[in-house]
Order: sequence, then structure tokens, then C-alpha cells
Amino acid sequence: GMAAAMNGMALHGGVIPYGGTFLCFADYSRPAIRLAALMGIRVVHVMTHDSIGLGEDGPTHQPVEHVASLRAMPNLYVFRPADAVETAECWKLALEAKTTPSVLALSRQKTAGVRDSAGENLCARGAYQLVGASKPAQVTIFSSGTELPIALAARDLLEADGVGARVVSVPCFELFETQPADYQAAVIGETDVRVAVEAGVRQGWDRFIGSDGAFIGMIGFGGSAPDKALYAHFGITAEAVAAAAKAKL
Repeated sequence: GMAAAMNGMALHGGVIPYGGTFLCFADYSRPAIRLAALMGIRVVHVMTHDSIGLGEDGPTHQPVEHVASLRAMPNLYVFRPADAVETAECWKLALEAKTTPSVLALSRQKTAGVRDSAGENLCARGAYQLVGASKPAQVTIFSSGTELPIALAARDLLEADGVGARVVSVPCFELFETQPADYQAAVIGETDVRVAVEAGVRQGWDRFIGSDGAFIGMIGFGGSAPDKALYAHFGITAEAVAAAAKAKL
């Protein structure tokens, strides 16, 4: 109902409608989101509690497949920003997308900042190198949202062991696909080892890591426990990312 009302408001004009709910409840909004994408109207869905990080509410409320399934929808921007800076950038992009609806997938839990504002809206490119390697790069780690600090910590572990590693932030698959081919190639890079980490299913990430790349994420439903306990239980940790990369060197 809320999502359908937002569509009506957008079609009437004069406002940019936005609404908020848990990301898991995107399933209830899906028909209206799909129609917004089909009609090409500007509505913004702010969907929080976007992973197992919501904690004790358990698997009924923990999105696992939702981000991937929304990314599969044509003419829909799915933003999964990592911190306040990326969130502000994605919000601006959603407001400017006059013919495309948007979903902002945000966390419940606190997350570390990964970037200072540098003026340029880096999220507008869909993906960008966040941190380069301090030595010739052997590993590229791709990530989004609350897992980006995990990717950065994994990079530090690899670098400490003498393995050059870079980290790429991927806040919006759809905007990345609109970039020039040379930019896409530069961001993906040429390292032999590519790893992605996201607290959801793998679908869609092979675009970045290839079918032989390593993925650290979810392969089933979540559980009821504090967020840090769940991340450890499901192996979504910096140590697991670093180990997966080393296993492919």
C-alpha cells in the first residue's frame, strides 16, 4: 500500500515521494516497485535492517536474497552505501534520477566510516577504488555497505603478509554498468585473485569476480543473535576474506 501510494504521488507530481521500511519487506512492495521501474518514475525506498546485522529479530526479518533480487529488476537503482558519506552521495543520486526509482539499502547496526567527503560524488560511478595496494596488486576485494570495513581490514591483513591488495567499493551495480568500458576495466583491475564480501547471496557478484572468484557471504538464511556473533558464525570476517584470497594465490 505505501509503495503504491508513493507511485501515485510521483505520477501526480509536485513531490518526490520516499518511504521507509525493513529491506526484508521489499517483498510486499515488489509489485509497486516493479511498476515504478516500468513507468520510469522517481520514488525513493529507504529500506533499513539490510542484512543479518539486524541481529536478534532473526531470519524472518534478515534479508539474504533481497538485494540480489532487487538488482535483477530493470530500471531500478539499488544503492548499498557503506557510511554517512556514501549515503549522502546515494541520496543525492536518487533525488536526481527523474526516470528511475531507487532503493537505499541501509544497516541497522553502527558501521565505521570509510571515506571523508572529497567533493566528487564517487558513488555516481557505481563502483570505485577505495584503497589501492601498497605494492604490486595481487588481490582485489570488492564489497558494499557494512562489509566494506571488513574488506579494508582484510586488505590490511594481506598487506601485512606481503600480499598487495586493493579494495573497491561497489555501492550501485546499475550505475557502474553505465560507465565507459575503460573505466569499468580499470576498476575491476587485472589481479589474478578477486574476492567479494557482502552479507547476502552471491548472485550478481560474478560480474566483478568471475565464476572462479571467491565470495564471502550468505548461502542460507540467518539466525537470532547479536550482529557480531552472527557475522562470526557465518564466517563473514576479515580473516575469512584474507584466507579466501590466499587460497587462490
